Amino acid sequence: MKEITGHTQVFGVLGSPISHSISPQMHNEAFRQLEMDCVYLAFEVGEDGMKAAVDGLRTLNVRGYNVTMPNKNIMATLCDKLSPAAEIIGAVNTVVNDNGVLTGHTTDGIGYMRAVEDAGHNIIGKKMTLLGAGGASTSIFVQAALDGLSEISVFSRSTSKFNDRARNIIERLKEHSSCKVNLYPLEDESRLRHEISKSAILTNGTSVGMAPDIDDSLITDTSMFHKDLIVSDIIYNPRETQLMNFAKEAGCSTFNGLYMLLYQGAEAFKIWTGQDMPVDIIKAKYFN
Repeated sequence: MKEITGHTQVFGVLGSPISHSISPQMHNEAFRQLEMDCVYLAFEVGEDGMKAAVDGLRTLNVRGYNVTMPNKNIMATLCDKLSPAAEIIGAVNTVVNDNGVLTGHTTDGIGYMRAVEDAGHNIIGKKMTLLGAGGASTSIFVQAALDGLSEISVFSRSTSKFNDRARNIIERLKEHSSCKVNLYPLEDESRLRHEISKSAILTNGTSVGMAPDIDDSLITDTSMFHKDLIVSDIIYNPRETQLMNFAKEAGCSTFNGLYMLLYQGAEAFKIWTGQDMPVDIIKAKYFN
């Protein structure tokens, strides 16, 4: 590891729990490869500790940091400025500190859209069906709309606590994009079937199917899929979710959330440093 000096810039990630995060390995490897005098650390910080932590990081002039669950919405209220996407969503996962001025960004949606490209697909101008209305899903549909998808159908359980927030985000998004975004109840199977039939891509933006509950899937009827459908999952543990298994049975192309994680980190790295993360090296070392 590169020697820490009096000039070393500090970066990090705030969340709870945080010890499982791959972000320190990813960013520190990038710093090593680019011979940058920087270090990236993980900080165990929950919602109650966010204001004190952010005040401390500002005072210490920590250059930048990521924010993960459950702190993304709180972070948006603690920033001095927000990127357009972060302002629409009301959530922040990346902060850059310019001499005490904190600007919040959301890179999750950018990471997802780059992962789509990495998987060999072009969905610009096409339609998406998205499962879930929580933080990850809203980041995805906002960025997808800003990037130029024509239509996005979001499905969420009618009892979800995220629905009102999602509706507000959809309303704000109308001022920034011509993409048609609708929110539907997940319980409406006939509507779900119809929207999937018209979509180029179906994405699970929820944690359903994540380890240890690997047998769970929001869709179990493989007749909902069509052979030209791309099916993606933001989950990467397991690498192949039950939803992806069902989709493969129907002849669909699939990919998981591993590279979304990589590319959201790469975008944060670019925001902080102005340099491109050596993603091929990071990918080969930590993502295969």
